[in-house]
Amino acid sequence: MSKELNRDSWLYVLRGILAIALGVLAFVYPSPTLAVLIAVFGVYAIFNGVFAIAAGLGAFERPNWWLVAGGIAAIAIGAYTFVQPATTAESLVVVVGIFAIVTGFGELAAAVSLGAIVGHRLLMTVSGIVALAFGVLLIMSPTQGVLSVLYLFGFYAIFAGVMYIATGYSLHDVADTAQTIEGPSTASGSQA
Repeated sequence: MSKELNRDSWLYVLRGILAIALGVLAFVYPSPTLAVLIAVFGVYAIFNGVFAIAAGLGAFERPNWWLVAGGIAAIAIGAYTFVQPATTAESLVVVVGIFAIVTGFGELAAAVSLGAIVGHRLLMTVSGIVALAFGVLLIMSPTQGVLSVLYLFGFYAIFAGVMYIATGYSLHDVADTAQTIEGPSTASGSQA
């Protein structure tokens, strides 16, 4: 159990580092062309999807199919951004909004299933709610322009990254606790 939780914890940390790096890039280079913005989002969505699938399939006891489904959707949305590079700014805003909503639902479902194991589901619940709110906000106002969306996306990516890293460290703490509990029982079992 502790090995699986420890592995899963680092998937969340890597996912968080990727999200924070993308959020920082959104602020450091605030005026990229639409093509660059699409490419950056596409790469992020694909990598985020891969990490979500890995975390979902490697979930403790049984696969978390909600995370897997969210990961598959993220990869599909990321691939779509490369297949349709001439997407307008409004379409990109809607695509990013859909991505955030799908991610939010996946995180809320994961929080429910992780709650029995981790007890720190508040982090994933907050992250899922913020993702849903961000997605709804983007879909409701797609005409705000790429630069404002870029800043919103930067804030969201940094926030999501911090939540992923916190969740990863929380899972790591649970793995350490499980290892401590497993250790003495294994040792006493071998002496008997």
